[in-house]
Amino acid sequence: MEVKKPENIDEYIGGFPNEIQEILEKIRETIQKAAPEAKEKISYSMPAFDQNGIVVYFAGYKNHIGLYALPSGHDEFKEELSKYKSGKGSVQFPLKDPIPYDLITKIVKFRVKENLKAKKK
Repeated sequence: MEVKKPENIDEYIGGFPNEIQEILEKIRETIQKAAPEAKEKISYSMPAFDQNGIVVYFAGYKNHIGLYALPSGHDEFKEELSKYKSGKGSVQFPLKDPIPYDLITKIVKFRVKENLKAKKK
């Protein structure tokens, strides 16, 4: 399940087993719906969405999905994210549990607004 420097998100997702590909694709679609103007890219060898700066990164692992909404996205949703393992700017959604797509939507919308506000300064 080792992923070697993908050129695009399709290539990144394609490097995982089918069941993880399905989850990664649904996360991608969730982010696209929440930030329709964001551009897809690969950054730090992970899928990322950019709109006035990075909105969010996500990554697949053997036992979890990582979401990286920079510290502010995690700080804003600290209570809702408290049941997940997290670090500064990262959270892990275990594959054995349902992925919180609604929460991902909220985080992405928050980050888009935050990036827009920072751009106007």
